[in-house]
Amino acid sequence: MKKLIVLVMALLIVSSLTACTKKVEKTLVIFQNKVEINDVLTTYATAWGLANDVTVEVKTCGGDSCAYGTQILAEFQAERQPDIFVIEGMGGYNVYDEKIMEFGTDAWISNTDLEFKVEGKVFGFPVAVEGWGMAYNKTILDAAGVDIEALKDVSQAEYKEAFDKIQAYYDANGMADYAVVSMAAASGMYWVTGLHNFNGYLSAGLEYSDNSVITDLNNGIVDEERLAQLADWFELLKTYGDQAVLTTGTYDDQVGKFADGKAAFLHQGNWTDSSYAASDFEMGYLPHATMATGNDSIFIGAPSYYVINKDSEMTDVAKAFLEDLAATTAGHDYMVNQAHMVPAFNSVTLVPSTPLSASVMAWNQSGKAYAWWQNDMPSGFGMDTLGPVYELFAKGTTTKAEFIAQIKAAIEGLK
Repeated sequence: MKKLIVLVMALLIVSSLTACTKKVEKTLVIFQNKVEINDVLTTYATAWGLANDVTVEVKTCGGDSCAYGTQILAEFQAERQPDIFVIEGMGGYNVYDEKIMEFGTDAWISNTDLEFKVEGKVFGFPVAVEGWGMAYNKTILDAAGVDIEALKDVSQAEYKEAFDKIQAYYDANGMADYAVVSMAAASGMYWVTGLHNFNGYLSAGLEYSDNSVITDLNNGIVDEERLAQLADWFELLKTYGDQAVLTTGTYDDQVGKFADGKAAFLHQGNWTDSSYAASDFEMGYLPHATMATGNDSIFIGAPSYYVINKDSEMTDVAKAFLEDLAATTAGHDYMVNQAHMVPAFNSVTLVPSTPLSASVMAWNQSGKAYAWWQNDMPSGFGMDTLGPVYELFAKGTTTKAEFIAQIKAAIEGLK
């Protein structure tokens, strides 16, 4: 009996020692909203975890099948909350601010100009960069005798001269189905006008951090000189635009015209890159001439940000994961070659293989970027209020003076 007791005690001691020395499994949970990068992010995260002695679990909710905003709330109520999750600017921050950790002095912050800040404090790591300008077809511009380099610091008068040259080239060569500009302004495309085009009013010609115009707008204050110049620019675009695309066209109509090589310019962003696999011309970006003169940048922003759950027990691991995305060759390869994104980090030397994303990256790394402020307008203001105003002017239902007066009244109504 004594031998049995001794044996049992010995087994208990061994079991206890084994339990004390057994490795505790660490898991970093990332909850993100880009369905298209789920597989490559999972592959990268798994490899990173193996190299850093931690398990990384990627959860994805987005697209048509999963509402991210709804599901993230459920994730916070679950037993295992995410350590890293995604917000899209101030709207997301205002919802989840009590869960978001401040980054402090992390090294990646000095490697980007697109960190998400609130009152001077950094809370968000930019997932990727998106941008838009005047996408151009080099074949058409060269044939028409338009100097692309001369349009990189451009006035509205210079664009009109270029547009005239292109139209003359079309007329001389029987190219009646070709367009100078492909841009849609009808219902369903209000984000092109009421958000993207109008963003020129908010940021063109200003330093990247200058939020004076958007702040004034949100307080019902109008800059009449800037608004008049915006109206002149949109008038130029609509005058030289494909009228069917402008007044009734869809996204596919707008992008398809350019992809088929039948438009010299496209009013769209680098998210259209997947449409150009069969396009056989060189393309890139030039600035919009929102202001009468001195337009030398395109509109570049980070539409979403990784943030860290401040209640997580894995904050140090989460910070290390993000730092390696920004600072290592493996992180750069994942962002550019695997996920086909434009990184927000100045140290990245890899160039995206897709043409408009490559152009966005070049403009960004040369410091030629105007900010995205359109998402800081009141909810629905761009799409529901400004979009219809643009459409009426595009269709000729209203005059330019009426277009200006209607936008002015809409802004002043925000007081």
